[in-house]
Amino acid sequence: METERVENLHNDSNKVDERERAQFERMTKTPIPRLIISLGIPTMLNMMVTSLYNMADTLFVSGLGDQAIGAVSVVLSLMSIIQAIGFTLGMGAGSVVSALLGKRDQKGADRVASTAFFSALGIGLLLTLFGLIFLEPLVMLLGAAQESGVAFTTLDYAKIYATYILISAPLMCMSFVMNNLLRAQGKALTSMIGLCTGAILNVALDPILIYGANMGVEGAALATMISQTVSFGILIFIFFSGKTITNISPKNLSRYLPTLWQVVYTGFPSFCRQMLASLCTVLLNNLLMNINGAQAAFGVVQKIFMLAFSISLGIGQGYQPVLGYNHSAGKYSRVREAYLFTLAFSTGIMVGFAAVCAIIAPWLMQTFLDSETAREIGTAALRFQCLSMPLLPVNFMAGLTYQVVGNKLAAAALSVSRQGLFYIPLIFILPPLFDITGIECMQSVSDLLSFLFAIPFTLYFLNGLKRKAAENPTTEVYDGGE
Repeated sequence: METERVENLHNDSNKVDERERAQFERMTKTPIPRLIISLGIPTMLNMMVTSLYNMADTLFVSGLGDQAIGAVSVVLSLMSIIQAIGFTLGMGAGSVVSALLGKRDQKGADRVASTAFFSALGIGLLLTLFGLIFLEPLVMLLGAAQESGVAFTTLDYAKIYATYILISAPLMCMSFVMNNLLRAQGKALTSMIGLCTGAILNVALDPILIYGANMGVEGAALATMISQTVSFGILIFIFFSGKTITNISPKNLSRYLPTLWQVVYTGFPSFCRQMLASLCTVLLNNLLMNINGAQAAFGVVQKIFMLAFSISLGIGQGYQPVLGYNHSAGKYSRVREAYLFTLAFSTGIMVGFAAVCAIIAPWLMQTFLDSETAREIGTAALRFQCLSMPLLPVNFMAGLTYQVVGNKLAAAALSVSRQGLFYIPLIFILPPLFDITGIECMQSVSDLLSFLFAIPFTLYFLNGLKRKAAENPTTEVYDGGE
């Protein structure tokens, strides 16, 4: 019996080694355009589907009035906080894992993956506990207003929606970690299964629960919670079925704080980016609180913008494992080619998306909003945003690249530049000067400034790769095969 058990363990180990070797060959030898597209498109679709079902939530909730849409916009900043935790641990673990797999360190990759996963569980539970205890002060801090003259205020709706989101927080945090770990292993299509299934389920449940069961905003929140639970179940099944390269298990959990610190330190730029996005949403909601229809209008614009940003983010996360594997393996020419191809590919897609959105902006606002004032504000804000959408990939690509290769200072500077360095100061500069027009164009101006800020970082990294490739010609030989 003992002999059989040992043989089974040995066979399982051999299977993992085979998968790891095959994946290493794929990541370091497949032609770059084919590899980036095969990894980037599923990840991009994955992120787009997530944004689309958030938009579906907004569309179905729009039938309940502008206060309900405003509440969804307020809770978006809470979801950004949850995402900040998930992305910090997920992007941090993913970057470290892809580098370790590039060095063929399987045990180290398992240790990092398990540490990130169980840390997400613990932090998510703490967020649920304290969020529910301080629910009303929390949603008021996020910008929920107590309007007069309406049966249900934005504050009332926001408390209902936030309750379900907080209950889902641990599952959402762990799902973000698992998705990033799958992408880090080059399994973008596999990671897509869980999120897409949950997203489709959410869209299906929204009309049933909101209108069919007459649950209103509570129905939208419950649909989100159910979909997140199903997504988590699918992802955890993928990991525990033994189909992944890295293994999540309590026995792989590191007892040493440096392992968790490495994950958090690597993922810190993601934390900065997400937390600043949440802070900016809070500041914006408080700025718009006394402008009729403005919260609802900007809530819709944010959802549409998040769809655009998800395209850039998705392609970038498809590029992440290619960067991690090849940079660790010393294949600098491939890293440079991957960077330039991904940047050109994502920029081209963003140009097309921005052009379409600018043309159909009035129709989009009419679909979501009741108030004519809100529609006018939303249309102007979205068209300003479309002007800067093609600039997004430059800053994001530079930040992600420095994060993966281990230059945390540069990655953090790039991550905070868009929202922290430019957007927050603009909140205090543009509205006093240009009133509502200043608010409408704030994000676009911030994107332009962050684009210019990222250019020197981009050129420095690309020139450095060219120099390293020339200094290490033996690592650059590759057969261009399958």
